[in-house]
Amino acid sequence: MKFTLLGTGSVKGCPVYGCDCPACINTLMNPFLTRRSASATLESEGELILIDAGLTDLEDRFPAGTLRQILLTHYHMDHIAGLFSLRWGRALNIPVYGPDCDDAPVELIKHTGILDFTQAITPFARFLSAGIEITPLPLKHSRPTYGYQFRQNGKNVIYLTDTLGLPDETLTYLARDSIDVMIIDCSYPPNLENFPGAHNSLTDVIHLHEAIHPARTILTHIGHEMDHWMSTNTLPENIEPGHDGMVIMV
Repeated sequence: MKFTLLGTGSVKGCPVYGCDCPACINTLMNPFLTRRSASATLESEGELILIDAGLTDLEDRFPAGTLRQILLTHYHMDHIAGLFSLRWGRALNIPVYGPDCDDAPVELIKHTGILDFTQAITPFARFLSAGIEITPLPLKHSRPTYGYQFRQNGKNVIYLTDTLGLPDETLTYLARDSIDVMIIDCSYPPNLENFPGAHNSLTDVIHLHEAIHPARTILTHIGHEMDHWMSTNTLPENIEPGHDGMVIMV
């Protein structure tokens, strides 16, 4: 399996528009540090799966016919914005999997175009795509949200964003398994005061890393506050920051 992290930023991205914090200033001077909406691709057996669709240049990134399907974690705009233009393509049908589309914007479901939202998935019910066993995992967020487990040839990868901790059933399910790579929401540094309560801080990630014991934990959905913290602090062993364009071979 080949994962590519297309975007690793929180909803604000980095640099944040109009922000003059050290992390945003550094990013303006070094575009490599830019973080766009959290999303990824998974490639296997010549097939390409898109995980979340918040980037608004999907038509430029993926020539017609190259996307096998789209997995959505949830229907917040920074995870679906790219669908609003992609849907107007022609002569294609792209299955879209995710939480119940009753939670999706009415405009998107009323005029789906080439997007097929009829694919029903159920928490913990595995399905097969591109030779990969995919399992939806309930997360803890401000609206219905799935993470995903990907298994192939004895390898096991989990993608968990957006979330604040994990529901008990998801944590129990993952803690009894052997995880090679955990890609996880880490929007905030430890001990940040008054941060919104729908995303992990590094403290939350460390707790989950210790409970699940993945061989490797990669941070995504990173906020500029977390980038600033990482510029002067060291992450624990086996925990590393993701970056836009990062390739993960499993």
